Amino acid sequence: MSDGDDAPSDTLRGRVPESRWKLWFMLEADRWLVTGAFVALVFLGFLAAGYGLPHVMSSIRSGDSVDTLFQALTTATITGVTLVLTLNQLVLSQELGAVGDQRERMQGAMEFREDVADVLGSPVSPARPAQLLRGLVEIAGRRAEEFRDAVADSADEDLVAEVADLENSITENADQVTSELDGAEFGQFEVVSAAVDFNYSWKLFSARYIGERYDEELSDGARDSLESLVKTLELFGPAREHFKTLYFQWELIGLSRAVLGAAVPALVVSGVMVAFVDTTRLSVVLAGVQLLPLVVTLAATVAIVPFMVLLAYVLRIATVTKHTLSIGPFILRDTDRVQEVEWE
Repeated sequence: MSDGDDAPSDTLRGRVPESRWKLWFMLEADRWLVTGAFVALVFLGFLAAGYGLPHVMSSIRSGDSVDTLFQALTTATITGVTLVLTLNQLVLSQELGAVGDQRERMQGAMEFREDVADVLGSPVSPARPAQLLRGLVEIAGRRAEEFRDAVADSADEDLVAEVADLENSITENADQVTSELDGAEFGQFEVVSAAVDFNYSWKLFSARYIGERYDEELSDGARDSLESLVKTLELFGPAREHFKTLYFQWELIGLSRAVLGAAVPALVVSGVMVAFVDTTRLSVVLAGVQLLPLVVTLAATVAIVPFMVLLAYVLRIATVTKHTLSIGPFILRDTDRVQEVEWE
């Protein structure tokens, strides 16, 4: 194994080769702020083309281009609403099932909560997602300290050094994630953001690698400490994925409501522009400036809002999914920091 300085970054920002502002925009920023930014770009783009390109007025006056545009936007809005209904059905399908299936889900959830309670040394596991994740992270830090103490007197300096690096990585990361989870509520991105900042995959790989490589040098107490650490990290994985899945369902429900709300004015504006507005005769002049391009720009911007809302929500979901595809000790990113495992 490489030393602690060579380990992948614990935080998602450190592991992803993206700029800080770009990652903040894709993940942390409020979705309505992102939607507003997209809408503003569309508005400014239309406006610049409306007043900057030659022969714009003649094109608008012909009426064909405006009708074609808003007919296409009407079709796109209806298609978007259909897509949202499909997403709703996807979310709903996760909640439907026979009583036997629901009972299996319940039993699986209760068994998992019992395992977490055993690890935490508590009669019951925390009910809130942030508290449960925080408890697992804190216990992982304690188990790492116990493992370090258990091998402190070992004559193998390499073992002591690698365990110290692992312990330092886990405790520092645990302290950071614990502070992020403090006061976080489910339904907000803060819970998922903190969860993906705990790089349990690398830590789990490192712990198991140390256990296999130095098996003969470990005392019984050290093995027990390592086993407890591995078990805690193994529980964090499915817990994170479960709450991430629930958050995605929560986000898709919010997306559906937002798109459906934006679709109504979009359909009205598109329909009015196609059915009732005759740009061949309409003239809107203020202080000698023809405002017809501005009118078309405003109408097109309102009509495209549902797609911008969809884009803002899917951008976050897709980004999180891309960087948390695996569960367990798998490293999907290109890196030369992972020790190759040899076999016969």
